[in-house]
Amino acid sequence: MAGLEGYERVYRGRQLDVPWEGANDGLPTKYHGREVIRPLDIPIMHPLVSQDTPPADDIAVKKYVGLGCGLASLITENLLIHPFIVLRRQCQVNPSSVKYHLVPITLIPVMVRLHQTQGLNTLWKGIGSVLLIRGMSLAIEDLVSKITPWPKEITCNSSLKAFGQHILLKCVSIGLVTPFYSASLVETVQSEIASERPGILDVFRDGAIRLLEVGTKGRLIPIYALIPPTIAYGVVKYLFALIVRGVSSRMMHLRRRHIQESKGAYSRDILSDSVVQDIELQSILVSMCAADVVFYPLETVIHRLHLQGTRTIIDNLDTGRSVTPLLTGYSGAIDCYRTIIATEGTLGLYKGFGALVLQFTVHFMVLRATKWILTELTTILRPKPVQKVHQSYYNEI
Repeated sequence: MAGLEGYERVYRGRQLDVPWEGANDGLPTKYHGREVIRPLDIPIMHPLVSQDTPPADDIAVKKYVGLGCGLASLITENLLIHPFIVLRRQCQVNPSSVKYHLVPITLIPVMVRLHQTQGLNTLWKGIGSVLLIRGMSLAIEDLVSKITPWPKEITCNSSLKAFGQHILLKCVSIGLVTPFYSASLVETVQSEIASERPGILDVFRDGAIRLLEVGTKGRLIPIYALIPPTIAYGVVKYLFALIVRGVSSRMMHLRRRHIQESKGAYSRDILSDSVVQDIELQSILVSMCAADVVFYPLETVIHRLHLQGTRTIIDNLDTGRSVTPLLTGYSGAIDCYRTIIATEGTLGLYKGFGALVLQFTVHFMVLRATKWILTELTTILRPKPVQKVHQSYYNEI
């Protein structure tokens, strides 16, 4: 601007004879030979931002960790815990067993002996049919939901009519799968050294044969007599798991909010996708564990009714080295329950409970290990953030 030439040599309205010394860095260090005291740098503070606010990279990392844990849970639920399902069912259906295996420690030597005598594959028998039955159940639910107005999923905001239609969908799905579930149950408990190894698709053939056997054949209970108790067991267990899942999820959300409130500020990820996914995964595991524990006696009764009269030979888990046939004569679910109480005691309804404890222990440990490994890997592989050096307050001005 005109008239401001040489303004740097003017101080308080008069011309300077001696220029500022050391002014190359933006601030003078001496004036007329005297040292100038420079004020301290003022740090830039952001008091309105929560100190625990995670950066965008951390949110993405938590999201991928949640996806990895979900995948690990799916694999564990369908594959890794199958040996414990086999042990549990063999204990449940054996009325003549002396050892009840209520705690996991008694099952360890039995598993070792089964491995020595029959090989490790004996604990994975029937896994193909189990996966087929689960896929068949999902396919039936999807098909029925498409050809009818019945919803496949419900939420807390669903109407009472939608809830009733959803339960009806579950009843139809369980009823249609029951004959094939019975055939799959036989494959998971029968001993491989005393019977032929079934093919992958034999479960459909055996299920169709069981469906066509409408008359009484020896001690075999007709399938139409097994469908009502099986549907009742499946629906009640599903409703209980649904309630536990909703309550546990709500409690986890409230607990997280309480922790954030105790810190004095909400984090941005309090309701992020990664947090919601982690809470849902934990609530599903809690609901599965609670439902299996509460309805374990009813499951024992249902399994014994399905196997009665099928001439199934199972492994004797008292020793782990021999086999034993299943010989029962129950007339129905109530008679089965009363007979177990009378001959085996109340704990007879909980035979093989130690396998259930092992099942959920392994499931929980796999999830924790997966989460820890994925977190460590993402921490190592993630590039380190560049440290920004703050300029002084006066330079920014």
